[in-house]
Amino acid sequence: MSDALYGLGDELIVTADGPVRVVRLNRPDHLNGANRPMHQSLARVWDLLGADTDARAVIVTGTGSAFSAGGDFEYMQENIDGEGMRAQTIAEGRAIIQGMVRCPLPIVAAVNGPAVGLGCSIAVLCDLVLMSDDSFLADPHLRMGLVPGDGGMVWPALAGLSRAKEYLFLGSRITPEKAVELGLASRVVAPAQLMAEAVSLAHRLAQVPPAALRQTKTALNAYLEVQLDGAFESALTGELESMGSVEHRQAVAKARAQ
Repeated sequence: MSDALYGLGDELIVTADGPVRVVRLNRPDHLNGANRPMHQSLARVWDLLGADTDARAVIVTGTGSAFSAGGDFEYMQENIDGEGMRAQTIAEGRAIIQGMVRCPLPIVAAVNGPAVGLGCSIAVLCDLVLMSDDSFLADPHLRMGLVPGDGGMVWPALAGLSRAKEYLFLGSRITPEKAVELGLASRVVAPAQLMAEAVSLAHRLAQVPPAALRQTKTALNAYLEVQLDGAFESALTGELESMGSVEHRQAVAKARAQ
């Protein structure tokens, strides 16, 4: 592995393994929950990856025992307290979604532990999702009084509308095996082999003729592209409104007190 690329800061570290770029969510003491610097870096990294002429494939994973626990509660409180910051956070969320959908490189998720909220969104927006058998997916936005604007609208395309409604409405945990059954993940891998398998898969993708692979990903993601101004934008608008709601304020206050 090389030294960190792109100068994004300590919260999101990108390294090179030959033509493969490894993007690591890096707040292990906080279960890789997103604070403002991480969220800002997640909004920028996809364009940087797309412009990296030596890159052919991407892996996204987390440092430590979690993939990502989602939004950091302190960051949520900062958004509650600042209307302008809420608008900026939603703009960054839009950049994350569009960046992942439009990134020309194939993206492999190595889900090494819980992937919750924003972490779940990042995982399922990847092209291929490998899950450790001790990980899980969950999107509890609604439990926090929030509309799931930062990626939940990809669920209907993967799992079907009825299943998407069930799991997004209730925020229930999805085991790796169930995630594969629903189409939210590609395969389940033993924890000790997860990164090795992700690296092997990424290097296989790196050997596919790049122009054809990029055009194929663009064509396949056209199913999502048509929803960027539809379902995704509606959800982002709803999330922005819900970030200032009494329900969300109360949910965050309760979570911070625990």
